Amino acid sequence: MLYNAPLHKKRKWIAAHLAENLLLKYDRRSLPVVKGDTVKVMRGNFRGHEDKISKVNVRDQTVEIEGVVITTAKGTKIAKPMHANTLLITKLNVTDKWRRRKLEKGLPETTKKELEKEAAEQLKELEAQKKAAEEAKIAEEKLKEEKEKAEEVEEPPVQPSEETAQPAVTEEKPEEITEEKTTQPPKKKPAPKKTTAKKTETKKEEDEA
Repeated sequence: MLYNAPLHKKRKWIAAHLAENLLLKYDRRSLPVVKGDTVKVMRGNFRGHEDKISKVNVRDQTVEIEGVVITTAKGTKIAKPMHANTLLITKLNVTDKWRRRKLEKGLPETTKKELEKEAAEQLKELEAQKKAAEEAKIAEEKLKEEKEKAEEVEEPPVQPSEETAQPAVTEEKPEEITEEKTTQPPKKKPAPKKTTAKKTETKKEEDEA
C-alpha cells in the first residue's frame, strides 16, 4: 500500500513533527513538509543539522535539505535524500495562502495576525532573494559581453602584408622564363676551324724545297 498509493496520498504522508513552540502556537503535532521549511535532523549521521528544505520528492517520499551532502565514488557531491520521519520542523514556510488557511482554523485572532505578519516578512525576503539572483545574472551577462569585446579588440583580423605577397610573384617569374627558353629554337654552334691540315701542307712544301 505504501508504494502503490496515489500521489495525493503520498504527499500527505511526507509529514514531520513540530517543535514545542510551534506545537503550542498552532495546536498541532505534525504537518506535511513543504519546500522552505527549516528542519532539524534528529537521527542519522547528520544528527543536529538544521537548515531549509530545498526539494520534496513525492514519488520516493524523501526530502532534500541544504547542507546535507554526500560524495560519490567519482568525487561529485550529491544531496542525500532524507525521510520526513527523521526530521523536526523548527520554522514553517507560511508564504502559501492554502497552508495559512489550514493553520488558521480554530486559532484565536492574535495568532492569525502574527501569522499574517510572518507571511508578509517571508514574502519580502523571497522578493529580495529573487532580485539579488536577477542582479547576479545580469552582472554575469555583462562580464561575458565585456570579455568578448576585449577579445575582439585584442585579436584583429590578420591581413596579408606586402613582404609576404612579394615572394609569391618572384617565384612565378623563373617559371615563365624557363618556359620561354624552352620554346625558343636552339642556336647552332659554329663549326671548328681546320688548322691542322694547313700546317701539314706547309711542312711538306718546305721539305720538298
